Amino acid sequence: MIRLHIIAEGQTEETFIRDFLSEYLGGFNISTDVRCVNPGSKPTRSKADRGGVLDYENAKRDIQRWLKEDKKSDARFTTMFDLYALPNNFPGFDEAKKYSNPSEKIQYLEQAFAADIDDYRFLPYIQLHKFEALVLSDPSKLNNIFSGYEEAIGQLVKECEGYESPELINQGKTTAPSKRIIRAIPRYSKISDGLTIVGSIGLDNIRSKCPHFNQWITTLKKLQV
Repeated sequence: MIRLHIIAEGQTEETFIRDFLSEYLGGFNISTDVRCVNPGSKPTRSKADRGGVLDYENAKRDIQRWLKEDKKSDARFTTMFDLYALPNNFPGFDEAKKYSNPSEKIQYLEQAFAADIDDYRFLPYIQLHKFEALVLSDPSKLNNIFSGYEEAIGQLVKECEGYESPELINQGKTTAPSKRIIRAIPRYSKISDGLTIVGSIGLDNIRSKCPHFNQWITTLKKLQV
């Protein structure tokens, strides 16, 4: 059995892994646990603009400490960080700006991240662009828990249909996945409502709409000692 340690950037990701992903991976002989990384702080950035990982060096120290705590060959480590608002001291941050294609950009950043940690057991994953991309794999499910917002949700569904994948919805301050949902449903809660919607969509449906997320899950399912 593989023992998989997942390092999440926040409470939503931690709960998603604990309540949904762990059970799913258990079917492939993978035992999963999850920890939240120390986000650090960047006083020069406003609270509204902060991502879950605010300073890379803090995150790196956490990851390296956990790698040292479990040195066994059956242990693997991965992350669930958002591309949105990654700190500028993240490995490959400046170089990645040359990529206009989001998939190429994320691949470059993950490779730079893996090289910086430098442990064969570490397999980083960075989400395109935020957790809400998973919610937008089927935004019509928002109707299940929000009555009176049918028109706004319908408009959100149409917006998402304009993208090949919800992972490609851009990361602008007003157009990021979470901003679009909140604009349609101001009382939307990322932690409670987002997780409920993801659960109703199901991991297999999300994987069919989110290629990079699917690539991560496929890699984890194939883990071997």
